Amino acid sequence: GRGQLFLRSLLFLLLAGPPTPCLASGQLHYIVPEELEHGAFVANLGEDLGLDVSTLSARRFRIVSRAGARQHLEVNLENGILFVNERIDREEVCEAGGTCLLHLQLLVESPLELYRVEVEVLDINDHAPTFPWQEYVLEVAESAVLGARFPLESAQDPDVGTNSVHTYRLSPNGFFSLEVQTRSDASKFAELVLERALDREQQRAHQVLLTALDGGVPERSGTAHILVTVLDANDNVPAFDQPLYGVSLPEDAPAGTLVIQLNATDLDEGPNGEIEYSFSGHAPPRVRDLFHIEPRSGQVLLKGPLDYERASLHELYVQAKDRGPSAVAVHCRVLVHLLDVNDNAPEVTLTSVSTPVLEDAPPGTVIAVISVLDRDSGDNGRVICEVGPDVPFELRTSFRNYYTLVTTQALDREVVSEYNVSITARDMGSPALLTRSTLTVPVSDVNDNAPRFLQPSYSIYVMENNAPGASICSVSALDPDCQQNAYLSYSIADGHIHGMPVGTYVSINSDSGHMYALRSLDYEQIRSFQIQVQAQDAGFPPLSANVTVHIFVLDQNDNAPVIVSPMPRNGSVATELVLRSARPGYLVGTVSAVDADAGLNSRLSYQLLQATDFTLFSLAPDTGELRTLRSFLEQDATRQQLLVQVRDGGQPALSATVSLLLSVVETMPQTLSDFSEFSLPPEASSSSPVTLYLLVSLGSISFTFLLAILILTAIRCRGERHSHQGDGCSPPRCHCCPGSRPSSDSLKTSNLMAQPPMGTTAATCLDVPGGGPPGYCYKVFLSPESAQSNFMFLKPCSPPKNNEKDPGKQSRPGQHLQVSKQIKQPNMDWLPPSTQQLALKRYQIWHCGNRGSGWKGGCGDGEVISNAVLN
Repeated sequence: GRGQLFLRSLLFLLLAGPPTPCLASGQLHYIVPEELEHGAFVANLGEDLGLDVSTLSARRFRIVSRAGARQHLEVNLENGILFVNERIDREEVCEAGGTCLLHLQLLVESPLELYRVEVEVLDINDHAPTFPWQEYVLEVAESAVLGARFPLESAQDPDVGTNSVHTYRLSPNGFFSLEVQTRSDASKFAELVLERALDREQQRAHQVLLTALDGGVPERSGTAHILVTVLDANDNVPAFDQPLYGVSLPEDAPAGTLVIQLNATDLDEGPNGEIEYSFSGHAPPRVRDLFHIEPRSGQVLLKGPLDYERASLHELYVQAKDRGPSAVAVHCRVLVHLLDVNDNAPEVTLTSVSTPVLEDAPPGTVIAVISVLDRDSGDNGRVICEVGPDVPFELRTSFRNYYTLVTTQALDREVVSEYNVSITARDMGSPALLTRSTLTVPVSDVNDNAPRFLQPSYSIYVMENNAPGASICSVSALDPDCQQNAYLSYSIADGHIHGMPVGTYVSINSDSGHMYALRSLDYEQIRSFQIQVQAQDAGFPPLSANVTVHIFVLDQNDNAPVIVSPMPRNGSVATELVLRSARPGYLVGTVSAVDADAGLNSRLSYQLLQATDFTLFSLAPDTGELRTLRSFLEQDATRQQLLVQVRDGGQPALSATVSLLLSVVETMPQTLSDFSEFSLPPEASSSSPVTLYLLVSLGSISFTFLLAILILTAIRCRGERHSHQGDGCSPPRCHCCPGSRPSSDSLKTSNLMAQPPMGTTAATCLDVPGGGPPGYCYKVFLSPESAQSNFMFLKPCSPPKNNEKDPGKQSRPGQHLQVSKQIKQPNMDWLPPSTQQLALKRYQIWHCGNRGSGWKGGCGDGEVISNAVLN
């Protein structure tokens, strides 16, 4: 990998020592290996050139290079050290073999001096040999004689010298050996030598492994599998007229030009004597792209454009073999020498331009350094350069192909504010080629324009919980000046936001004006703030401008609702007491929650998720008020479990839940529920006139109703007393005593839950233990739904006479009040408060009747019918 290449390069530097300058022909020469990382040391130019390091920056010490050329090396102006600017790949920089040199031109001003430096790039073993194919077939006739040679495909290695292909190795076998040959350019190729006679009848194919190894450290290799197919004999092979051909060709030859006509002969007849020409495996890909061989005629034709400046010699490897079985290929070499033509015009490069020029610059001021280059050779590459007339500039030369453009007289900006200098470069070829380039030299002015922002102020909206370091906006300013007078740098003025320096909240890129949030903003803590941004140019003296940036923080749904009421006292469930006598619409309590967010994110809605009985309670979605939907029935559970969810209106929505345990009681104890944990405002706890009026009204109604019941009971008892005396009822045994109270024992033995069959009428006789005044007997009418009510209606009844078998049939229509089968819902408007309900529950009615009567159920020792009014 790249790390191993770096280690090899470092090892090379340690073994070779630091690059030592060699002064040859008036220039410095350094040697460095390829593939060095960025920043690797090459040489100390300040020391080797004898320059004062402290003045390098002021004298604009730099490397001069052609426009568009890659800058592999760079100079550090602080210490004068030449270092690697980007990775150098020798195979990319120098495509051809041989010594790879980087020519550097060093320029320093005040006074103007030019130095030439050569850096030789040494090859390292960073490429392994590779074959054109990983597997290929070699056909060998069985009649091949011992010692016959068969050229094999050559491996290619971009490295040079000892790092290129060094040798080949063949896997052990009993028929073939390997001999390595060397070409004229010192490259290696392998030939397979037959060591043992082949017999197709015994073995038709042989497989061997060919390995190519380079000479680098560490050694790299590449392999190819060779399948040797044994063919029947074709005892004559083609033969070229000569093993080596040479031809010259101008580099501007068009495609399709005949390069050479090859000729090979074969003594065989028929297909065994028909010869086909082709490139051998030794031909590199570049040759195959430039040339083409006609298979039957042997003509070598030009296929692609030639370039003398890229390669002046091309070596073609051509093979010929007949079309018979077991054809054996023979090879020859064709050397194509290219002739240079004047096909490259001079290139003019403005290496350094010191513009604009101050109008008070003295004559001789260097305006630009110009380099010219012609890729042709000989006279075709010799160039002369000149400037146009009527301009106060001239060209001076100190090195070959390098010129400096200097002023010849004082400049006056008020007369001419800009010059267009035409530079003409002409070579010495025939015909001559020339290149014209125009250099615009403006005359500079002073820094008299301050920066100006595009907007008078900026308003920025940032979503809270932003990622620290994220870009929030960009400010931009313009300066009408040019060059350094127009180069702007941005900064934030000192200040404080909530007691903290503004630099802890935002930062700004001094070059681009992009602003970044340094911390995650919280809408609940800070909703807006403003900062001052300054733009300052680089002129002398510098000018600046300020702008105000208003930053508004947008709310995000990042806070879930918090339930503040009810709050559980002991555990995770809030408790509440509900009177069994509560009417529909009774306010059990209010679920209250708060949300720290704002807007839709803080709009809360309430929902009842779970309930023991969904028909009992309802929850207002907007206010959270928990109310009863209907009256409690006898079969309703005394403990109602509810799960309430509070949900906000954000996207995505956040929610919270609370569990409520409602206990259905007959009386309300003087204790606070969990709903009262949340403190109410003072005005809510104080008594209001409306509450006082309601209490007085309910008390008056309750007292009137109680008095009416007492009066009706007294009238009924008095009327029944006369009726029983006339019918022979025994006063001591059957009596009604509204004023007497049963004993505690009789209350315990009362059987109020005993019910007659549904839809029937039962007569119940109630005895009061301990005697008392004469009583009455009442007939109780119960509807089919009587199981849901403790008391429906009481009607006085008379005991049956001896000749009456069915008292129900003898009843007159006026004596029995029929009860509707459908019980209407009670009116909850008159329901008294809990303090008055306690007084009503103390009211009880005792009834008694004759023992031994004919009604089902008989007379008990004492029965108490309570809660006659409250269900």
